[in-house]
Amino acid sequence: METAYASDAYDLAKRAAKAVIHKFGGAHDVLAVLGSGWAHAASVLDATNEISVTEIPGFIKPSAIGHGGTLKSVTVGKSRVLLLTGRTHLYEGHGVNSVVHAVRTAAFSGCKTLVLTNAAGCLREDWGVGATALISDHINLTGFSPLTGADAPAPLHGRFVDLTDAYSARLRAIAKRVDPTLHEGVYMGFHGPHFETPAEIRAARVWGADLVGMSTVMETIAARHMNMEVLALSLATNLAAGISGEKLSGDEVLAIGKASASRVGGLLAEILKQIDLETEKK
Repeated sequence: METAYASDAYDLAKRAAKAVIHKFGGAHDVLAVLGSGWAHAASVLDATNEISVTEIPGFIKPSAIGHGGTLKSVTVGKSRVLLLTGRTHLYEGHGVNSVVHAVRTAAFSGCKTLVLTNAAGCLREDWGVGATALISDHINLTGFSPLTGADAPAPLHGRFVDLTDAYSARLRAIAKRVDPTLHEGVYMGFHGPHFETPAEIRAARVWGADLVGMSTVMETIAARHMNMEVLALSLATNLAAGISGEKLSGDEVLAIGKASASRVGGLLAEILKQIDLETEKK
């Protein structure tokens, strides 16, 4: 099986895009990545077709608990949406290009918009477990960047990508119209797979983080490099280490995700509908 840590990751993504376009009969407009706790959106949105990611060049089936390995094609209004039921994380050990392979594939498949979802540890006790938040900015503590190494081929030259507006204010405004109660905050990305220490969480607070997790930041950087507009949402599945005094576990994350599934699935579906309506007006 070819993997996205091949010497030419962009060429591999182009070939993957051709396979996706062939399988689904044309280009798409949006990629939505379903993180932990967001899988219910796949049942809320009726897929017209689907494929195992292992059938697409460069994709690896995720090994993280709660992450599926399917790419679905969904029609939302006049938009065609690629729905990825799980992601590859840095801690799975396949390299950063594998983490962002789906984003690059989607961009070469015609997608101009990326919607990311994740489960996150929450530093805001006033939000509470189960809260949903828009990511307004991030702090990358993974030690990695998808733009490391040789410069991308034309017309993607330029590794020094501006992340001033990494998370689209326009898309966040659309999401807030769908649900005005959505929180908004800064996400700090760690490598994982271990949970953060209480000392790291205290440092994250000082730095201005509201949420912590092990995904999202690589995909966002790659998407902005590909000139995609990004919206990201977090489901707060636990209070971060040392805040509640309780021990953390992956089972807790999955339990909160399951309890919130219907709510967040419906929220994501409605946001995608509103993005389609706004795009149609442009």
